[in-house]
Amino acid sequence: MKSLFGRLRSNRLVSSFTLLGTLSAGILIGSVVVNNVRGQESQVNSSDATPLKIPPPRDLATPFTRIAKETAPAVVNIDTETLPKQAQNPHHGPHGVMPPGSNGNGNGSGNGNGGGNGDDGQGGFQDFFNRFFGMGPDLNNPETGQEQESLGSGFIVDPRGYIITNYHVIREADGVADRIEVRLANDPEGSQGRPAQVVGYDKATDLAVLKIRTDEPLPVEKMGNSDGAQVGDWVIAIGEPFQLEHTVTAGIISAKNRTVQPGAAGEFQHFLQTDAAINPGNSGGPLINMAGEVIGVNTAIYTQTDGNEGIGFALPSNTVVNVYNQLIGPEHRVVRGSIGIAFNAVQNSAVARVYGYKAGVMISHVDPGQPAAEAGLKPGDAIVSVDGHPIANGDDLVNIISSHQPGDKVDIGYVRSGHLMHTTVTIGDWDKVQAAAQASEQRSEGPESQNAPGQSATRLGITVTDLPAAAPTGLHGVLIQSIKPGSFADQIGIGDFQGGLIVAINRQPINNVQDFERIVSGLHSGNDVVFEIVDPQNPTAGNSYLGGTLP
Repeated sequence: MKSLFGRLRSNRLVSSFTLLGTLSAGILIGSVVVNNVRGQESQVNSSDATPLKIPPPRDLATPFTRIAKETAPAVVNIDTETLPKQAQNPHHGPHGVMPPGSNGNGNGSGNGNGGGNGDDGQGGFQDFFNRFFGMGPDLNNPETGQEQESLGSGFIVDPRGYIITNYHVIREADGVADRIEVRLANDPEGSQGRPAQVVGYDKATDLAVLKIRTDEPLPVEKMGNSDGAQVGDWVIAIGEPFQLEHTVTAGIISAKNRTVQPGAAGEFQHFLQTDAAINPGNSGGPLINMAGEVIGVNTAIYTQTDGNEGIGFALPSNTVVNVYNQLIGPEHRVVRGSIGIAFNAVQNSAVARVYGYKAGVMISHVDPGQPAAEAGLKPGDAIVSVDGHPIANGDDLVNIISSHQPGDKVDIGYVRSGHLMHTTVTIGDWDKVQAAAQASEQRSEGPESQNAPGQSATRLGITVTDLPAAAPTGLHGVLIQSIKPGSFADQIGIGDFQGGLIVAINRQPINNVQDFERIVSGLHSGNDVVFEIVDPQNPTAGNSYLGGTLP
């Protein structure tokens, strides 16, 4: 137990083990006292007892045994430390120049051309990473007066010392941790580890590449093809859960193509789901198939108890290989294609019928001056193909566009007013497109939402009002004032847009309450009804399309 206590740094764990040790000692002392008393009263003759023998060891090796022995030497433990802010150089800021590989922030849900997530992009999910995987602090509320430590896992993929892990394992509030140390499987017990340099990281996929110096080739993991993984396949996870190094757990692939975070934050994170036990400290470690190949990087778990509940998520190896190859390149960053649009993350059949397409992605916003705008695409267009490849949903569009390099030209098929059309779009650089979009949002100022007389309650369950007289020129529509619970409008989700501006119904523009009542009066049971809604506080941010079939 002494060596175990030497490795454990979690106060909660140490307290638990200490409590168990104290209870055991008390029970043992009580047993000795009782036995001594009884020993004074009588003695048992045990001459007829047969001594036990330790049999020869039996080899019960399974494929799991073999794979664990073969792959464990390339799994590493990663220890990070972030210094108090006041202890850092005040002349150069907390970190000086940001490390290469940063992809910046996304600009809204459903960015259909590659959408990363910055430090704040993952919201509560990122907080979950910090608390339950890296065992580090909440980076949205850093304790600037104290040192902050974090633990995680990783694995070697190049004998010259290149290591893959999760970005959140090495992340701190303003970039990466001040100290990153890697401990190998064959390093002596209690060793301080080896200093690691950050080669690059990609926030959009939560991946990072580290490098350590070595005088001899290191053992490496063999990468597999995650497309070959099937639901029900056996897998093994290796890592350092709760600082218990080189722990091996087994389970199956429970599902594929899981998107945990909605919108732009999860556009590049489509996970393998597994029930192999994954716990705090496993993050960044490998998920290995029965051929001994890495098919995923253990990244997250779903939990209501701060521990494993049999739902873990690993980023597929095909995504990992693509990101790794770019991060070790000359620029140490991931380059993704973009066309400068946003789209509704969730479509419905009523929207598709009204706008005249069967499958595809409806554009809700086009960034001015960006590739899509220059090619003539507009909000309300539905992209149905790219270079002849059908687009079924947003994932298809993101995967195809982001895989292209800036400067590539693609043919985009789209439906406008029920007619199929084509245009050629020159792919842009995602980083630059996002930066321009953010700058445009910061410059944009919308009108204040005000209530005006002339309310109109309708059978759809919506109460609307005209725009105030001081509304900016060019802004049109009616303001959503209230939604009747249980009504048609409530059922299709318009209640989430209270205060929003309805600018069209079934593609018919609305300028005032009279237009609204005229269009609604012509609707009948069984009609598809699609509302086009904008945010009056930020009318250039994009349109939302909500629809359903009128009962």
